[in-house]
Amino acid sequence: MTRASLDKQPHEVASMFDDVAARYDLTNDLLSLGQDRVWRKAVAQAVDARPAQKVLDLAAGTATSSLPFTRTGAYVVPCDFSLGMLRVGKQRHAWMPFTAGDATRLPFKDDTFDAVTISFGLRNVQDTDAALREMHRVTRPGGRVVICEFSHPTWTPFRTVYTEYLMRALPPVARAVSSNPDAYVYLAESIRSWPDQPGLAGRLRAAGWSKVAWRNLTGGVVALHRGFKVS
Repeated sequence: MTRASLDKQPHEVASMFDDVAARYDLTNDLLSLGQDRVWRKAVAQAVDARPAQKVLDLAAGTATSSLPFTRTGAYVVPCDFSLGMLRVGKQRHAWMPFTAGDATRLPFKDDTFDAVTISFGLRNVQDTDAALREMHRVTRPGGRVVICEFSHPTWTPFRTVYTEYLMRALPPVARAVSSNPDAYVYLAESIRSWPDQPGLAGRLRAAGWSKVAWRNLTGGVVALHRGFKVS
């Protein structure tokens, strides 16, 4: 699967990420011009994990996104449906409780986690709304969700430049540094077809989340959405 217009079949997406697992973190750093580190820091601040809290990190891949939460003393579960990503992560961080799971059918009990977060993975889920409902189900009352995802730049001239980068510059760079450049063509197209900031906020509310808000990062290239579970 390389076209964002195709239905996102879970086994196809998982296989795509299996293929790029070994160099995924390095490739992301290069393609984002180092901005991914800034975005992940913002996620850690928004999640605000505390000692002994339980945090579910979805689409965790190799657990690069999970590490900041562990440093706070929280119990963190990295979860992903790409076994290739999980294997690479387990080799690097053998002590972490890596868990295979589909975001639309999470293998956890109701009201388990203090916080659920997903960074740059919600676009790749076959049923976004089902995933948002599942996140709500496994979050305890009073808990929170934090979603970091590519979005729509707010300044029109910059949005034009950004779109040109995605479709013209990203594929050649991906061919140079990635083991599966077609995967990054798919990712670029999925970014362009993703809902804007208000659109995703509306879907969060429809899934049961309250006090939904978002904050733009890097001029709206990325948006950080947050919501809370009332009951």
